[in-house]
Amino acid sequence: MSDRVSIAQARIDQAPVVLKASGLGSCIAVGIYDPESRLGGMGHMLLPFRPKQAPLGSAGKYVDARIFQMVDELVRAGASREKLVAKIAGGANMFETTYQTLINSIGARNARSARETLVGLGLPLLGEDVGGNRGRTVEFDLATGNMMVYCAHDSEQLSL
Repeated sequence: MSDRVSIAQARIDQAPVVLKASGLGSCIAVGIYDPESRLGGMGHMLLPFRPKQAPLGSAGKYVDARIFQMVDELVRAGASREKLVAKIAGGANMFETTYQTLINSIGARNARSARETLVGLGLPLLGEDVGGNRGRTVEFDLATGNMMVYCAHDSEQLSL
């Protein structure tokens, strides 16, 4: 059974569900998983940090705020906070210009925000496939904790 995760959304579920995010360009997909309960979630976020003045209810599009929200939801659903692990994919530099560097592109900032937020929460980052200049589709299998990454215009797939 597959459950789609659209831009600025997250899904929390349990095995045997596979969570799928398509069309990741500069957006980042963050999968968080408890291997013992096989509870997990995936968010599809488009901006790195939630500004202090952001309207209430807008947390879903920000990497940092959504990660905090997903961890809280997973623990409420029965996941063990101490067993949670994470994987990330996306953060491409889709529209490189002379004014944009790979370090400061929105994709790079999204990946950096995900890493920093996970470190701050003490969640191990077990795998990542970020950067580059190609879009991705990600499938996060809650039966195994495996994240499959498919790159646009590439027949290969990567297993995280």
